[in-house]
Amino acid sequence: MNHIKQYIVLGIIVLAATQNAWAVTVGEKMPDCNLKPLNDVAATLHLNRYSGKVLYVDFWASWCAPCAKSFPYMNKLQRTFKSSDLQIVAVNLDQPLSDADEFLTKLPADFTLAYDPEQVCAKSFAVQAMPSTYLIDKQGIVRYIHLGFRSGEIGELQQMIETLVAED
Repeated sequence: MNHIKQYIVLGIIVLAATQNAWAVTVGEKMPDCNLKPLNDVAATLHLNRYSGKVLYVDFWASWCAPCAKSFPYMNKLQRTFKSSDLQIVAVNLDQPLSDADEFLTKLPADFTLAYDPEQVCAKSFAVQAMPSTYLIDKQGIVRYIHLGFRSGEIGELQQMIETLVAED
């Protein structure tokens, strides 16, 4: 039953993304999403609050096996770039949210966690895979999009992060 729910959620995201004329692409301004911090769903987190920083936005779900592999990498990024201009925001798309809580007991995160309860942000970014990663430069422009997570591709992602952090 859980797999059916997963495919339905992913199908809705893909359908919405293909119908969304405002989907973000490389070279465009990122959408400013209103998210809920995972540790305080009564509050609101706006992505534009990170203006002036390199933003690593990662969409994930508890049922996504590659997402589980990406969390240790994002924790490592957080430690490596802690004193730099990199901000990681991992946006959960689980329904129900308790699935994310269970995932996080096994794979805790050292970076910012947010929740997209209505999946408006996922639609704005045109999320098409799990995980989907977007690197946004200090001016708010999407500079890199990566779908999925494979350890063999970490070098390219790391190089892009280093380039963006070094830019004025």
